[in-house]
Parts: sequence; C-alpha cells; structure tokens
Amino acid sequence: MCRIAGIIDRQLQPEDIRDKVKIMCYAQQHGGPDDEGVMIDEKNHIGLGHRRLSIIDLSSNGHQPMCDHTQKVWITFNGEIYNYLELKSELQQLGVGFKSNTDTEVILLAYSYWGTKAFSKFSGMFAFTLYDSTKSLVYLVRDTAGVKPLYYFVQNQSLSFASEVRAFIAAGITSQTDRHWPVRLLAFGHIPEPYTTLKNVLSLSKGHYLCWNINTSAYTINAYHNIPFQEKITDINEACKLINDVLVQGIKHQLIADAPIGVFLSGGIDSSLLTLLADQQKKENLKTISIFFNEQNYNEQSYQRIILDKVQVESFSHLIKQEDFDVAFPQIMKAMDMPTTDGINSWFISKCAHDDGLKAVLSGIGADEFFGGYPSFGRIKYLRYLRKIHPSLFSALMKLFPDRYKKLTFSINDHYLADQLLLRGLFSSEDIAQLVNTDTKDVHNTLFDTDSLPGLNQYDHEHASWLETNLYMQNQLLRDTDVMSMSHGLEVRVPFLYEDFTRLVNNIDSKIRFSKHLPKKLLIESFKNLLPTAIWNRPKMGFTFPLQEWMMAHHEINYSESYRGKLAKNTIIKFNNNKIHWSKAFALYQIQPHV
Repeated sequence: MCRIAGIIDRQLQPEDIRDKVKIMCYAQQHGGPDDEGVMIDEKNHIGLGHRRLSIIDLSSNGHQPMCDHTQKVWITFNGEIYNYLELKSELQQLGVGFKSNTDTEVILLAYSYWGTKAFSKFSGMFAFTLYDSTKSLVYLVRDTAGVKPLYYFVQNQSLSFASEVRAFIAAGITSQTDRHWPVRLLAFGHIPEPYTTLKNVLSLSKGHYLCWNINTSAYTINAYHNIPFQEKITDINEACKLINDVLVQGIKHQLIADAPIGVFLSGGIDSSLLTLLADQQKKENLKTISIFFNEQNYNEQSYQRIILDKVQVESFSHLIKQEDFDVAFPQIMKAMDMPTTDGINSWFISKCAHDDGLKAVLSGIGADEFFGGYPSFGRIKYLRYLRKIHPSLFSALMKLFPDRYKKLTFSINDHYLADQLLLRGLFSSEDIAQLVNTDTKDVHNTLFDTDSLPGLNQYDHEHASWLETNLYMQNQLLRDTDVMSMSHGLEVRVPFLYEDFTRLVNNIDSKIRFSKHLPKKLLIESFKNLLPTAIWNRPKMGFTFPLQEWMMAHHEINYSESYRGKLAKNTIIKFNNNKIHWSKAFALYQIQPHV
C-alpha cells in the first residue's frame, strides 16, 4: 500500500518534472513512510513517483518505480494484488522469470505478457500507472471496487495524476477550485465521484483504465471489467454454502502479508465475523483493534468481549473521549484531503492500529451494502409512492415542511441521484441555494448533471443495494477510509469486496439475498454455527461515535456567530439545541471559508 504520483508534460524540462513529482510525493508521504522513488524519462518528459508502505516483500526488491528486465516498461503501484501468487505461478509456467517476491513485479510482467488483458486478471485493491516506452503509452488503472483512489488532471496536452488531491496543489499543478463542491457537500455529505474540490481534477472510475498516447497527447478511458451473465442462485442452502466458502477464501487471500496485520473489531456482525474467520486462518500474530466510549449508548465493549473470548488473538482496546476529539480535530481536518462528513471514526481507529504496531487491517465495509444492513433498505419502498405524487405539490408545500422533511422536494427530479438524496441527503436544494448564495436552478444543474440510468426505478432491496454500493460506499466510506487510514500509514483491506465474493453476491436471487424482517439474514444464516446469537440478535449500531455530543461541545463548530447568513446561524442554533444532526452542522462548518 503506497501513494503514487506522476506528470507527462512536454512543456516542462525534465528537472522541473522531477522537482514537481518529488513535491507531489512529499505531500503524500504519510501514506508511504518507508521509501521514496522517482523515475524520469527525459526524452518523453515523463516522471513517475512513489511513496512506499511495505507490506509484501519488505526488502529493497520492492522499491518503486519498478521496471521489467528490458527497462522498457515501468510501474508505480498503490495497493495489493491478492491473487499475485497464482498469477506468478501461471507466468512462470509460461517461461517468465522473476527477481522479487512482490505483487508489483507480477503486475509488470503480466502486462508485458498479456497486455491490457492482464488488468481483468488482477484480484485486489489497486491503483497503478504503467509506462510502456516501446508503445509510447501510459496507463492509469483502478480496481473494480474503487477501493484505491486515483485522480488525474489533463490540461494543455499534459497529464498529471496522484493518489490524493492535495498533491496537485502542493506541486503548483493546479489550485483552481471547483465552485460547485460546497453544493455537493451540503447535499451528499461528501463530494461524489468523479468530482473533487479542484476544477478538472477528476477521479478515474472503478474498473476502468485511462490510456494516454505520448505522441498525440490524447487519451481514452475504457472499462476492462466485464461481468459474464450467469443463472441466478435461487436455492438458499447453495447460496449459504457458497457465501461461506468464498468469503473464507477471500479472507485467506487478504491475510497475506509480511508485516503485522489485524482486524477492526467493533462488536457488530461484520467485524465479529471477520475476526472469527481470520482467527481460523491465521493462528499466529493476529491482532484486533477496538474502541470504546464513556458514553454508554455508543459502547459495544460487551459485544467485543463475546468475540474475544472465542479467539486466540492479541487484542487492543482504546478509550476515546471528548478531549481526544478536541485535541485531534485539527489533525483530522488536515488528513481529510477533501471535505466530508464521515471519516472521523476511521481516523481514530487507524491511529490506534498504527500505535499498536499494525501496518494492515481487515474492515467489514461492504456487508451492509450487499445484504441489506441499512435503514434505506426498508425505506426505499416509500419512494415508489413519492414518485407518484405530482412534483408541483412538493414545491407548493416546501416552506411548510419541518427541516427533516425538506429534502422530500428532491422528488421533483427524475434522477437516480435524487433517490439517493431522498434516502441520505443532508440539506434540501432550496436550503443549499440559500447557504451558498445561488439559486435552485444552479443547485439542480450541479447535482443532476449526469445522465439518468434507465431501469433503475424498481424501488426494492436490489435498488437500495445498488445505491448504497455505488454511491454511499463508493463515494464516502471507501474514500474516507482510505485517506484517513493512509494518513497514519495503515492499509485497510476489505474482504467483503473481494472480486469473487462480489460476483457471487450479485448472482444471488434478491428473494433470498434480502429479508424484510432481519437485516443481513442470509449472511447470518451462512455462518450460523460460528456467529454468536448475541452479536446479531440486537439493534444495529454501526461503527458510530458520540459526535452529536462532542460537536455540540466543540467551540469551533457550535459557535453560531462564526457562520455567515441567517439560515446557517439558525441551523447551528438548532444543532446546539439537539434538533439538528451533527452531520449537517459539520458540513456547514466546512463550507464557511468558501461561501
């Protein structure tokens, strides 16, 4: 797990490219504290940079950027390829020789042998850049789940890329702000892909690669990941067995590491299951990291102990208090890279894991999205009825709605993103317009500037799963987890997003995949002999912190007079009276310097 950067620009001298790439790497050094490397091709005005977090093959053989034996193909790579040993064996049988034990070299030589067809063979979480000097092509490639970030900027026939947005600013490549980002933050609670806070700095889509032609300075973006059609699994016993087998296989792959590895254990279903399965696979040197609070409504220690009593691990438990939040707040804001209303929990648990000597951990992201673990799975059916109400009625009644129902006015937009905002949105379009001093037409044009998706209108569990997976998880959970964990030099692995597991889950008939009565019933049934009843037979908490209480007591956030505009001030006053959720106050706090 690392951080990468690079520049292709014929208008810059090679030494200038080197300087800028080194600055980009320095801006991201927290995510790669173990080593740094820069490669410059003076002829083609190309620079590739790398900051390394050593997980597999800790020797200098893993130094990057790395080249093949001909020194014609170069790579800078962030991530892990979980099936690299299988691919390495396959390539060796074809006569390909290796000089290291790294997964990086497997990518390099797989491309040299199979070309771009190699991309679909990789199972893992990754973002990498390949430079093929023979073909005068550069490839930017991102994993199929979008776990690892990769941002790019094209201007004046030049291409720059990095793992974090801050790198473009640090190197002076661009600092032009996208004026629409406050609108997106106030609506979604994050900045959805492909957008960032910078104009024309975009996120490469998951399962895609960008191909840059050095000779023409033109590029194309193509999907490399195709899902073959398969008959749906309709037998619940078959589904349970396959879920068990494939998840176990995925965890086995993701426990491969030459550095200390552990599991985030919150006490919920997902983290508990991962801990139990990881303990079966890795009997030595497995650690668990847990957090608890003085605020008993958020404390899951009793559930954590149930799991710890069943495993042979080294467990670490950390008390996080209001004063810890207050002290860490400036560091948390700096670590974000882009504004978000999530990630504070990830920052703390990642810091704890790092302080306990870990370099990699397993996380339960993906299970809620795949098996119906969120309240949205129960609420989505009501959107079907909302869509039948004439939009003009919502417009007429908007001013009469209390705050929590104002976002119902998104029903006037026939767009899949409006459905997501009805389920998870923060502020209504009318309130956003007032908060950022624009009009509702500008807000709507900003939020719904992508084509709608035909057929995404069934308003059932499968619909909710698509929204949660491709919007909330993709744009918020995965991005925030990555940037917050990497700010502590920690790699977070996500077994539920293992390619084979994702493919399996999507092939299970929705009639057995989801339950109207018990969230994640199929997952629970698949491991009913392993997962204690006390873990799943209780109200869902999620990995949540007492942020309502903590932010109400935090002066930077709760001081209403520091906010601009009547609506912003009134919102903070309501928040201080516990009538507004903390996420809305936190979003307002982040846009204040920009409105």
